[in-house]
Amino acid sequence: MALPIKPRLLKRYRDIGLLLVRYRPLVTDDEADPAEAQRFAADLERLGPTFIKLGQLLSTRADLLPAPYLDALSRLQDQVEPFDFAEVERTFQAELGVRLSKAFVEVDPVPVAAASLAQVHKASLRDGRLVAIKVQRPDLHRRVAEDLEVLGDIAEFADAHSDAAHRLQLRAMFDEFKRSLVRELDFRNEGRNLVALGANLEDFERLIVPQPLEDFTTARVLTLEFVKGRKITQVGPLARLEMDGADLTDELFRAYLKQILVDGFFHADPHPGNLLMTPDHRLALIDLGMVAQVSPRTQENLLQLLMALAEGRSDEVARLGVVIGERTDYFDEAAYRRRVADLVGDTREASLRNLEVGRIILQVSRVSSATGLQLPPELTLLGKALLHLDQVAAILAPDFNPNEAIRRHAPELIQQRLGREFSPGSLFSSAIEVRDFVQQMPGRVNRILDAVADNELEIKVHAVDETRLMSGLHKIANRITMGLVLSALIVGAALLMRVETPIRILGYPALAIVCFALAFGGGLLLLWAIVRDERKAGRS
Repeated sequence: MALPIKPRLLKRYRDIGLLLVRYRPLVTDDEADPAEAQRFAADLERLGPTFIKLGQLLSTRADLLPAPYLDALSRLQDQVEPFDFAEVERTFQAELGVRLSKAFVEVDPVPVAAASLAQVHKASLRDGRLVAIKVQRPDLHRRVAEDLEVLGDIAEFADAHSDAAHRLQLRAMFDEFKRSLVRELDFRNEGRNLVALGANLEDFERLIVPQPLEDFTTARVLTLEFVKGRKITQVGPLARLEMDGADLTDELFRAYLKQILVDGFFHADPHPGNLLMTPDHRLALIDLGMVAQVSPRTQENLLQLLMALAEGRSDEVARLGVVIGERTDYFDEAAYRRRVADLVGDTREASLRNLEVGRIILQVSRVSSATGLQLPPELTLLGKALLHLDQVAAILAPDFNPNEAIRRHAPELIQQRLGREFSPGSLFSSAIEVRDFVQQMPGRVNRILDAVADNELEIKVHAVDETRLMSGLHKIANRITMGLVLSALIVGAALLMRVETPIRILGYPALAIVCFALAFGGGLLLLWAIVRDERKAGRS
């Protein structure tokens, strides 16, 4: 069955088809030629904005492409010729209903930057503040829609007629790419991302997240604070001598660990071109079109995975991969564990200073895919983000040790996670659940006791032993009573959290903390008694 081709998009089908035919045999080759990989990136760049974004997505898929292709696509330059300033004025007025000359005192007609989706102009407000105006390219939506239509037809056809494409879930991959690109075309999403990231990183004094101006932001226009600075790739040796590159890199690394493992919302593309060095030696994070979110459960697994990688524990890395990932019908667990062990074992031979954690995560993703284990996309985005941070560290502080930084910051990250879990909102929710449990418990206990009193309680035993039976009933009653007492302590402690007292522990009312401690200790004793009795029963 042939691919259904729409005549109006014939040229686009031809261009994409030539690309697929030319590079298909190379993509599966682990020893791919770096020069050929660079040509592949250049060809994607020539095809326009949709394919530049596709290349950025593919740079996170270590399970699909070999290392030379990942490197080439990670450095894909999103720089194109600027469009005419008259188009900027036309788009701004169409979106906001006001001319540029009325909204701003001065606008520089020469763009600060020109990319595939938009270009940026420097302007000044009437109160003297400098801003950056990001305006979307004209006719961009139509061009992207046509490209997505062609790519969708190809992905659907391949998914239906190729076992390899079906195994890689090519159609699902395309749908995710389409959703991501459509979100990025709406600049209001990037504005919201800037606000959220700025709030999450407000305690990091040496990091800057420019904030948007809501009154001048629409789907096709984003106006934000102007940050004066240079890309860190343009910072010269003398400028590096004037700053503390090690502390700056450590703060950036700690900020990203917090984003990923505590906030669950992180800037997924921190390559050197998206980081500006300001004159006062701070770092500004720009271009938040690509972000990722991580669920709380995945955060815990990622933290454990990073610690296991940092300490070279291959068995734990393999186990966590299975926990995080999804097994396919052709998953070869023995091969997977063996290859992960080999990979992590090879890293032990490397110097810690030369160890790239991000690259190892991408390699683990590649091994997992090859053996039939599908890891979540958050893991590859984490790998790419850490790989970019490794590149930033090589520029600002060549002696920076990411493994040591992970181990050093792990206790702080765990404390922050626990702090979020024990926030007033979560405690209030837990108190409601405990209250419901306590309210329902007496009725349930009464029904059990009534059944016992009326001789309606039936217990199936292999042999009747009246002494052991009564002893068991006493234990059940004691544990139920203890459970009620512990529940009352928890509810009381939760209510006392709202009572202000002069004596506080860890910032919370002392009496509430004491009640929580008693409940915790009692719970441990009850759990220990249950485990002890179970072991005795197992031996008898």
